[in-house]
Amino acid sequence: MLLEWPTISKQLNEVDVPPTLSEALGRVVYFKAFDEPRRAQLAEQMIRQHFLPGETIFLEGNPTLGMWIIERGRIKVYKLNPNGEEHVLRLLGDGDTFNEIGALDGGANPANAGALSETTMWVLPSAALQNLIATDGVFALKVVQVLSGKVRGLVNQIENLTLYSVMVRLARFLLQQAEDPALSGPGVTRATIAAHLATTPQTVSTTLRELELAGAIRFDRHMILITDESILRSIAML
Repeated sequence: MLLEWPTISKQLNEVDVPPTLSEALGRVVYFKAFDEPRRAQLAEQMIRQHFLPGETIFLEGNPTLGMWIIERGRIKVYKLNPNGEEHVLRLLGDGDTFNEIGALDGGANPANAGALSETTMWVLPSAALQNLIATDGVFALKVVQVLSGKVRGLVNQIENLTLYSVMVRLARFLLQQAEDPALSGPGVTRATIAAHLATTPQTVSTTLRELELAGAIRFDRHMILITDESILRSIAML
């Protein structure tokens, strides 16, 4: 299993991007059951946004515009501590959605969001999302199911940060990165990954060398090869 550090080997420009928003919505978990006319009607209500690497998408505490859908690119959802240090809650990519909570409860943005790469996104206004839930029970159930999965993911993240060492956290991240394109790609730097794992870039580098000595991975220029997944899973306590 070959990973380019800090990205997997498949680059963003190799991804097959749907030519229309309606087709793109068909790949989003919430709208897969919608037929093409209904997706086209939904697309008419959405607002297109474009961000360059490093640009702020929105700030915590500001009014919520709606639910965001990533057409193409990489973004981070993060919080800042009182010293201005960043903790990355989520790394997201093509087809992912975020900020559903603010769109559903009408409250402020619960966290910050920033572009890691050149990113194109769409916003489904809060009123449109709430109307879908009020008028479509099947869609409402899908929202509950998806958000339940995201809550489970946050619980697992809290468990990793509070109960396990950096070694275990990084081993788990490498295994996840091999399966989830959103965890790699343009803009997902070692510093970003360190902020996601609640450590420092130097500690990430040191821990990678320890994983190499353990026989779980090896370096090939800017690539990481998972040489023994069983060893890596053992270190990850999975």
